[in-house]
Amino acid sequence: MIKKILVSQPRPQSDRNPYADLEKRYGVQCDFQQLISVEGLNAHEFRQQRINPLDYTAVLFNSRLAIDHFFRLCEEMRLSIPDTMHYYCISEAVGNYLQKYIQYRKRKVFFSENNRFEDLLPAMNRRPQEKYMMVLSEAHNSDVINMFAGHKITIQPAVMYRTIPATWPKEQPFDYDIVALFTPMGVAAIQKNFPKLKPDQCHFACFGANTQQALVNAGYKAEIVAPTPECPSIPTAIANYLEQNA
Repeated sequence: MIKKILVSQPRPQSDRNPYADLEKRYGVQCDFQQLISVEGLNAHEFRQQRINPLDYTAVLFNSRLAIDHFFRLCEEMRLSIPDTMHYYCISEAVGNYLQKYIQYRKRKVFFSENNRFEDLLPAMNRRPQEKYMMVLSEAHNSDVINMFAGHKITIQPAVMYRTIPATWPKEQPFDYDIVALFTPMGVAAIQKNFPKLKPDQCHFACFGANTQQALVNAGYKAEIVAPTPECPSIPTAIANYLEQNA
């Protein structure tokens, strides 16, 4: 019987969320604990990529975390970012976060209204002389870079931070019936923290093909998978599993 579910993400800010619905509907307990942590590259590590941010006229950001590390590294390297720099962001929320570091002007900040970098193509095509750099994690895929390349827009990837497996608190028991993982690094964290965990000790839910493959490579079975046409998210996939195994 499923009683406890570990969700390897931060707890939602609102009490009205899909996981709260799972708890209410199925009488389960959802705990939230990130299994990965983020550390920034230092100036010496970044310089090994031979990238100078001042050689570019625009920066692409896919998260607020990327913004933090961009300005942190620029400060560490004593780079003064010119007011003429343009910023292209995956969403309005990410674009608004720039106000923490710059004087926000609509003419220099562009964002997608649908969380898709493809939506930025019209604005980018109006500026054919723009030189783009994108702030990324050490573990990233090249889908976005390749998408822009297909539209004859060159993006320079700039790795400024990395994700590493977090250490599970020794005083905290690991007694979950379902563990929901969202990245291959989450799988690595399970292996690091619980090397003696047997495949039949809990059920794994995973988001994305890469996470699913990482689970299989680690010797575990991905019983609950998203996204699928029937289950576009982890909460819906878990709900479907609970219905089938009631």
